[in-house]
Amino acid sequence: MLETATVLTPLHILYLVGVVTILGVMICRKDTPAVCIAFLFLLGTAGLGSVIGGIQTVFNAILYAAKEFMEIIATIALVTALSKCLSDLGSDFLLMRPMSKIMKTPSLTWWILGITMLLFSLFLWPSPSVALVGAIMLPFAVRGGLKPLAAAMAMNLFGHGIALSYDVVIQGAPAISASAAGISASQILTEGRPVFFAMGISTVVAAFLLNRKTMAISSLSAHKAKIAEEAAPAPKMPARILAIAVPAAFLADIAAMLILDLSGGEATSIVSGTAVLLTCLGAFLGFPKESLEKITGYLTDGFLFAIRIFAPVIAIGAFFFLGGEGISAIMGEAFQGGIMNDWAVWLASHAPLNPYLIAAIQMVAGALTGLDGSGFSGLPLTGALAHTFGSAVGASVPVLAALGQITAIFVGGGTIVPWGLIPVAAICNVNPLELARKNFLPVLIGFVCAFITACFIL
Repeated sequence: MLETATVLTPLHILYLVGVVTILGVMICRKDTPAVCIAFLFLLGTAGLGSVIGGIQTVFNAILYAAKEFMEIIATIALVTALSKCLSDLGSDFLLMRPMSKIMKTPSLTWWILGITMLLFSLFLWPSPSVALVGAIMLPFAVRGGLKPLAAAMAMNLFGHGIALSYDVVIQGAPAISASAAGISASQILTEGRPVFFAMGISTVVAAFLLNRKTMAISSLSAHKAKIAEEAAPAPKMPARILAIAVPAAFLADIAAMLILDLSGGEATSIVSGTAVLLTCLGAFLGFPKESLEKITGYLTDGFLFAIRIFAPVIAIGAFFFLGGEGISAIMGEAFQGGIMNDWAVWLASHAPLNPYLIAAIQMVAGALTGLDGSGFSGLPLTGALAHTFGSAVGASVPVLAALGQITAIFVGGGTIVPWGLIPVAAICNVNPLELARKNFLPVLIGFVCAFITACFIL
């Protein structure tokens, strides 16, 4: 039982051992859910004084985490379902084709490919967008003279870097960080905006400047890509209708968000609802006789994809929610404040902590948790640390959460660790190790710029 905020108990020691153990397992590039479950059981047994209490804590913590993440799981599932429908009808090809008309030089093509990936990733999430943008736009990019490795960098840094870390539309990453930090996702997106912008802009500018002289391919490769593009079948009327309806609907969503000042869950619900309605429209247009079965299939595929991503995150988040205010819902009202919060208050009174040192700790913690190749698994930890240390020294909790979120996702979400780069590398047919090496210096420059920016607004 946690008697006061500054008195450490064996429960605190056990939780800290759990955090260090989980970080160690992540650094070794091993999966951590089993370790989290083991420590949930040990913490429940120690805190509630019985094996039954430990077993109940495991389930209650996982259930609590699942409830916290359910909104974003559903959103990702529905937008993934839409992307599959677009692909089946050929509407994705139509959405991308106009871009080929302005891909005249390798440098211009790099920016067009990256910005397109950014926009699609904001609305469809990077994982489905990799297949969507890569499969359709890569031939156009090669025709424009861009090397596949340079194309992979653009897709990677703009999509799995900027879009996934900022995530201003779907708000998946901010929702996880905010839940653990005890704040709203809109606070992270608003107060942390300068940090996100500093990270994103400096990273892609550095990547472009460092590689602009080696982006071009041979004219023979470009000619082959042009032949492949011209051989693509002409899309049918349902594909054309959906290709018009999708951007029109999402633009209307953006206008509604701005006019009605919607954010957070309200904004996410608009995007998600629009996605599922567009999926239904596409199924009825493209497969009138099989539309009911098609819609079921798209939804099933979407939720399978989302659960596949979030299953480990739920188990990991279950452990780290004990570090914050979630402990009351998981282990009972006798436990208040959170274990990590108690550690932060204790450290603040026993160690020379300051906002700048804490900002550095947040970035290191985020980077370490990203080594598992997920990017999301460490967000409950970085969010909890932001609340803990920010409250202890009077620093901005949203800014600290943004820092942890940025480093966790840029490292683990698919820009640094090779095992997180496989989808982009596979689409572009490049070596993931080589892509990781190319990304490393630009991302490191971005981290420095993000840290400096954060120091001014903490």
